[in-house]
Amino acid sequence: MNSEFTIAVHSLVLLAYRPDHMATSDMIAHNVDTHPARVRKVMGCLRKQGYVTTKEGSGGGFALNCRPDEVTLAEIYRATSFGSIKPSWCSGNVEEDCLVACNMTEVMDHIFTEAEEQMLTYLQRLTIQDVLERVLAKQQRKS
Repeated sequence: MNSEFTIAVHSLVLLAYRPDHMATSDMIAHNVDTHPARVRKVMGCLRKQGYVTTKEGSGGGFALNCRPDEVTLAEIYRATSFGSIKPSWCSGNVEEDCLVACNMTEVMDHIFTEAEEQMLTYLQRLTIQDVLERVLAKQQRKS
């Protein structure tokens, strides 16, 4: 999994938490603890998918353009990170005259595909609102 998914979820939860549902990339980056350019890249992806809109100029930034209780983490994973569970390199060599070496890549590809499907099934059950509620509950326990 890559960090774009985490940045996207964090950003959407932050926007859902803010009363006006808007924040600049600098504000989001500070909250996420990453560089504003990384935030803008991820938010651009979310904008293309319709989850956020942008407003230019003074008082502008990114605004939530979805209902947090309707957006699943599976949707955000598909938008930002689908296929990232599979490493770019896998051991084995199809040219090798060894049962293990010549079949390992295909077998591992299948395992990673199944793992990603299972993860998506789990993420489908969670919404941005659910994550926000977990954050709020954690804060209440600290108080």
